[in-house]
Amino acid sequence: MTERTPTDEKNLNRYGNDALPWSRPRDILISGPPGPEMTSFLGTCTPDGLPHAAGVGALWFDGDLYITSNPDTRKSRDLAANPACTISAKLEGIDVVFEGEATRVTEQSTLEQVAALYREDGWPAEVEGDAFTAPYSAPSAGPPPWYLYRVTFHTVFGVATAEPYGATRWRFDR
Repeated sequence: MTERTPTDEKNLNRYGNDALPWSRPRDILISGPPGPEMTSFLGTCTPDGLPHAAGVGALWFDGDLYITSNPDTRKSRDLAANPACTISAKLEGIDVVFEGEATRVTEQSTLEQVAALYREDGWPAEVEGDAFTAPYSAPSAGPPPWYLYRVTFHTVFGVATAEPYGATRWRFDR
């Protein structure tokens, strides 16, 4: 996968502001590991259709977002039943919601590259088989192993929280 560009853009702003450029959130995401200042949440649906949200350490790599999850957690069970999901993130000056699908990553090269990015961000992830291990993770993550998921998005909504203000929807080919 490589960096993608929007195939459609819609200005959602009701106050006369211009549409936001996709480069605004993208440049923040590609600038490096997010660090603790980026708050992100995964939204899923349970097999019986109930909504669920969980904080995740979303990471941008090669045009997609990546998250980790212990296979026994609710979010992993939800994604196994229905891969449709959202990731909501608070970036510097802009809030974004990514809509797409999560797929488990087992390719060794991608696992190694993403683990290296997590290590750069301070989490000592190592690849063991087709999952990650580390001495620790978030308190709610459960013990290793942690699966890696690629969230391939088709729609992104952005709402600026700093000047220049605006609200925009971007659509992408899968």
